[in-house]
Amino acid sequence: MKKPGKFSSIKIAAAANTLILVMLVSLSLFTLVPLADETTASADGGPVYSAASDDKISLMFNVYQGEEFVLDALDLLDGYGAKCTFFVGGCWADDHVDVLREIYARGHELGNHGYFHKDHKGMSQKGNLAEIEPTNALIEAVTGASPALFAPPSGSWDDATVAACASIGMKTIMWSRDTIDWRDQNAAVIFTRATKELKGGELILAHPTKATVEALPAILQYIDSAGLSAVTVTELLTE
Repeated sequence: MKKPGKFSSIKIAAAANTLILVMLVSLSLFTLVPLADETTASADGGPVYSAASDDKISLMFNVYQGEEFVLDALDLLDGYGAKCTFFVGGCWADDHVDVLREIYARGHELGNHGYFHKDHKGMSQKGNLAEIEPTNALIEAVTGASPALFAPPSGSWDDATVAACASIGMKTIMWSRDTIDWRDQNAAVIFTRATKELKGGELILAHPTKATVEALPAILQYIDSAGLSAVTVTELLTE
């Protein structure tokens, strides 16, 4: 198992390809991943699946492996004036502090994705905190930002996870739609899953993959054309 190591620098790559026409043509060929059963922000401290908003949505990137497409995504988000939340794994952040700083410097929100990408369901409250708190400490040490949101790896959580987050003033964040881009490396499919029948208040889960970066311009254009704005999760929840 990888142990927390010293900070390392990264190699920056910047290139973004668009497949807007292909994705629009393909829109009718794929079905949307079903929304989660719970579709509103929790009022009792439980996980948050979406929020009450007419004109804002949140794009969320879970980041645990690689860095080659993160900067590409940042450039595209800048071009559309969009802000989002990056949930970073502590182990990843330790190895990519330059990218972590860049995400924050560009005005995006940093959330917590655990340290070692463990399955949090079945963990004790203490075990949950052992994954969450070191990641918070690392993010704060590097950027000065104190994460307020935790996205459980693989969406796996239970009451102890929620209680652990609540005990340190954090919210547990899920999603209303999942692009499943880590598995299906198809920009047209990712575009459709992210946008079909999109409405205000939704939380869209993605990862910084090659196909997602290819789909991102069309996703951002669709959000604009639908009269929606892409904002951080915290902004969406505090509207």
